[in-house]
Amino acid sequence: MRWRPTCIGYQRADVSGAALLWDQSQIRKLATRLGYDFADMVVYDPKFGRPPLARLRAQATRLDAEAVIVPSPEHFAGGEIPGTLVQQLDVITVTPEETYARRGMPPLRDLPPARADGA
Repeated sequence: MRWRPTCIGYQRADVSGAALLWDQSQIRKLATRLGYDFADMVVYDPKFGRPPLARLRAQATRLDAEAVIVPSPEHFAGGEIPGTLVQQLDVITVTPEETYARRGMPPLRDLPPARADGA
């Protein structure tokens, strides 16, 4: 059993461009600050023609990751966080720093009204 949750990083080489290493360092810094055990960096390069999220999903499953950290939403198609990915992992963006949680807090049940006599 791990004492810290695991996360992985994800970035597109074509989006990061010359800032590839800078983006990776920002992902690692955010992972450390948020208390994650950083396990792997998945770099997608569209020139290889594979589905963009296939390796990310496989690595997340293999490493039992709780979250994926990306430099920005632009690293996903259309600049939007994929809902199907959020069903599997928490997605955290560096800029802007946002968390897209895979599960929210369950609704709280209504509590009975307080009694006037204090009992």
